[in-house]
This record gives sequence, structure tokens and C-alpha cells, in this order.
Amino acid sequence: MQARFLLILPAVLLLLTANVQAEDGSWVDRIDFSGDVRLRYEFIDEELESERNRARFRTRFGFTADVQDDVKVVLRLATGGDNPVSTNQTVDGAFTRKTIGLDLAYVDWKINDSLSINVGKIKNPLFRTGRSPLIWDSDLNPEGLAVKFSHGNLFATVGGFAAEERSSADDSILYVAQGGAEFPLGDAAKLTVGAGYFTFTNTIGNEPFFDGNPRGNTVDLDGNYVYDYENTEVFARFDTQMAGWPFLVYAHYTNNSGASTQDTGYSFGALLGSAKDKGETEVLWFYQDLEADAVIATFTDSNFGGGGTDANGHVLRVKYGLSKKISLGGTLFVNDKDRAQSDGVDYTRLQIDLEFKFD
Repeated sequence: MQARFLLILPAVLLLLTANVQAEDGSWVDRIDFSGDVRLRYEFIDEELESERNRARFRTRFGFTADVQDDVKVVLRLATGGDNPVSTNQTVDGAFTRKTIGLDLAYVDWKINDSLSINVGKIKNPLFRTGRSPLIWDSDLNPEGLAVKFSHGNLFATVGGFAAEERSSADDSILYVAQGGAEFPLGDAAKLTVGAGYFTFTNTIGNEPFFDGNPRGNTVDLDGNYVYDYENTEVFARFDTQMAGWPFLVYAHYTNNSGASTQDTGYSFGALLGSAKDKGETEVLWFYQDLEADAVIATFTDSNFGGGGTDANGHVLRVKYGLSKKISLGGTLFVNDKDRAQSDGVDYTRLQIDLEFKFD
């Protein structure tokens, strides 16, 4: 019942805003289009498995429309089928047409200068420290309601999202609460610290979300979740300048109190530079350790350790701006996976990306 309410609420708000007349200008002036195309070569070397070489691409296209000064509607389409954590499309299938799905569809309602509401299939509203994929993949767009607060150096988010609606069992809802603060340190530095709590209802005894694949989480003989997922998180990030380049370091930690073992994840890393314009370079490195039941494996990074939990290791990413709208980059994953199930499996993944953006 809760899941159905969260899914119906976006439609109600869209109907409420559909009849609101714009205060000024034509509809053309109130819509901003944007999109991107990413071409990728990928090499995967997993111990005991055959090496893989494949070509992939990602295409996203959408718009933001101003209904009135304080209300926006955001819609976006993307490749990748129905996978919640990947918009990549593999080049195969004998030239078959590729699937495009609804990636974003939400209302952004600004209540005042400090408070806003997002409802629908929304962009992840939670602060992700240093681009860390520790808990949430960057492509994950949850479905439900989020209330966001920002005032001065303080920020906070609370929300409820429908993870799974079931006809024969209780629904699974994701509830989240996160808050933090930014502290200026001189003219060119700041420290951001925060904490959060999130929990999924009704996981024990139900199939893993999306396609039934546990992706590292512990399941029983019937393939159902064994544990609850009730997580706390703490994070810190320090931004400054190094030789005129943007520089940040971060750390992120989470623990699942619903599991009796294999319940912890952490990540730390650094980012130097920014590839937002022609001739600019950025370099990202981080180390991550995510135990088997530290988080719901379905929604964490789809690349690290092959996706899911029960993996640790390093990630190195370099990106160069060929122009303001085109960039070239590469990412190397050197990981150890399946540690809870075996002695561990070596996993190496290399991605070369050419990205084109427009807006």
C-alpha cells in the first residue's frame, strides 16, 4: 500500500501543476534541453573466466521545463533497458534496435529559499562523497518523495522510495535521512561532514530486488534475503587548491546493523583537477572495501568488482577535456571479489570513454 501511494503521488502533483499558467514568456523560453552520448571500449579480465572485449554506448536526452518560478518538471530518456544502475548498451544482438527507457520523471517544487520537494522518478537527492559509489551507483534514480533542506552551511534530506511492490507480501520501502554541514577554511578551502541513516522494509524472506540476483548479498536456499538492511553512514570531504588545481580528499563509512557479519563498507580517495573545459585534466583515485551484506547489492556500483558487494580494491580514473563539450577518459579497476564465498577472485576492468554533451 505504501509503495502504491509513493508511485501515485508524482502523478497527482503533475496534474496539479499542469494547469498552472506560466507567468512570462512562451513555452520555448521555459524549456531547457540537454543530453549526452558516451562511446566506450571495455576490457574485463576475471580470474577463472574468459577475457572479454566489448563496445558499449550510453545515450541520454531530456529537458527541464519551468511550470512557474518555483516549480519545474524534469523528464529524461536513457538507453540501458530496465537495469536500475546502468544506462550502458552493449553493441551486439545482430544490429537489433536498442531499448530506451524513462530515466527521470519528477516535479521539483521549491517551497522557499531553504526547502524543496522532489517527487517522481528523481535524481538521487543524497550527498555522494567524492563521487564515491560505496552505497549508490551514479545511475540510480529512486522513485518516490524527497524533501531537501539547505540553509547557510547546513543541508539535509529525508525521503521515502518504493523499492518493490508485492501482491502476495508486504511492500519494500526505502526510507532515508541524511544531514551535514560545510565549514569554510580560509579563502580556498572547505570541510564537509555529515551522517545518514537508511533502511529497507521487508527484505528478509523476499527475493533480491530487480532480477533476483543477490550480487554478493547473503540469501537462503530459496534465494531470498537473510538479513535486514538498516544502515548508518558517516562521511567527510575536504576541498582545496593544489598548485592552482581543484583538489579534494574524502572518506566514507557505512555499517548495516541488520546483519550479524560481513556488515561494513568504507571508501577513501582523492580527486585532482577538473575536465570541464578544453585542455583541462582530472585524476581520481580511490580504494573501497564493501563486505557482502554491508548494503543492498542491487543498488551499488555496477562496475566495481563486476557489480554488487563482497569486493575490495583500487580504482584509477583519468579524464581530459578535448573541448568544453567533448572529453576523453579511462578508468582502471583492480579488485578482489567473492571473498565471503571463496578465497577471492582477481578482477580487472579497463574502460576507455569518449563523451559528447550538449545543452
